[in-house]
Amino acid sequence: MTTTARPAPLGALVRPPRLRPGAKVAVVAPSGPVPAERLEAGLDILRGWDLDPVVAPHVLDLHQELAYLAGADEARARDLQDAWCDPTVSAVLCARGGYGAQRMVDLIDWDAVRAAPPKVFVGYSDITALHEAFAVRAGVSTLHGPMVAALTFLKDPASQESLRATLLAPETVRTIGLDTAGALLPGRAHGVTLGGCVSLLAADLGTPHARPSAAGGLLLIEDVEEEPYRLDRILTQLLRSGWLDGVAGVALGSWAGCGPYEAVRTLMLDRLGGLGVPVVEELGFGHGPTNLTVPLGVPAVLEASATTATLTLDVPALS
Repeated sequence: MTTTARPAPLGALVRPPRLRPGAKVAVVAPSGPVPAERLEAGLDILRGWDLDPVVAPHVLDLHQELAYLAGADEARARDLQDAWCDPTVSAVLCARGGYGAQRMVDLIDWDAVRAAPPKVFVGYSDITALHEAFAVRAGVSTLHGPMVAALTFLKDPASQESLRATLLAPETVRTIGLDTAGALLPGRAHGVTLGGCVSLLAADLGTPHARPSAAGGLLLIEDVEEEPYRLDRILTQLLRSGWLDGVAGVALGSWAGCGPYEAVRTLMLDRLGGLGVPVVEELGFGHGPTNLTVPLGVPAVLEASATTATLTLDVPALS
C-alpha cells in the first residue's frame, strides 16, 4: 500500500516595509482595460494620503484584438516587473482586475523579482493569480485589497480607510472583519493567510508553479458573478484535487452576483462542512460594497463563535 505525503504547512512570508509619507507608488494594469477618469480619481485619493503615485507606461493601453485586455501581455508584464525592480518605488498597486493576469504571469522574470527588495503589492479579483505567484515564486506577502480605479475604492470610505491604515499604520489594523461577519461553522484556528478569488485559485491548479496545497493555511475566498452550481464545481475541484486537505480554517468574503445569498450559504455548508474546520462568513473582503484589506502570507487567528467572527493578525501586515 502506498501513501502520499501531505505537503508541509504553510510558512509565513516576508513582509514588505510599511509606506512613509511621500512614498512613490507605481500603478500597473496587469489585467483588464482601465477607465481613465476612474484612474485619475483614484490617484487623487492616493495623493490625499501624501503618497506620490506614478502611472506605468502601458496602464491605459488597449489590446489591439482582445478588448478585455489592457494592452499586450508583454507590456503588462514589463510594467509590473519594472515597477517592482525600481528602487525608488515603495509599492505596486493594481489599477483594476478583469481578466489577463494569468496570461502575463509567466512573462515576468521572477529571478529579477526575487533579487529586488520586497515591496507592497495590492489588488484582488483577477490579481489573485499574481498574489499566488508572489507567494510561491518570490516568498513575499501581499495585500488583498481595493484597486486604484475600482468603484468600491472610489466610493466606499471604509475600503479607503482600511487600505490607507494598512499601508501607513499597519499596527492599527490587527483585527479584520465587518459587523456583518458571523460563524458559519464554529471554531478557532491558527495559520498563515492565503487565497483570493476562488475561481482563480482553481484555475491555477495543474500549472507549473501552482501552490501544491493549502494545508495549514487560513483560506480566504470570494468571487463575483459565479452562479451557485459553478461555485459548486470550483469548490468540488479544489476538494477532489486534495488542495484543501489540512486547511486550518476558511474565511468567506463577498459573493456579489452569485445568486441569492441563502443559496450560496447552503452550498458553502455543503462543500466546506466536511473539512471539519471553522468557517467565518461575510468577513468583508472582495467584490462587495466594502472591500477590507487583508494581508496574504501572514500568520493569524480565525475566530468563529456566537459572539466573535474575526481574523486577527499575529503581526502587522507590513514591517
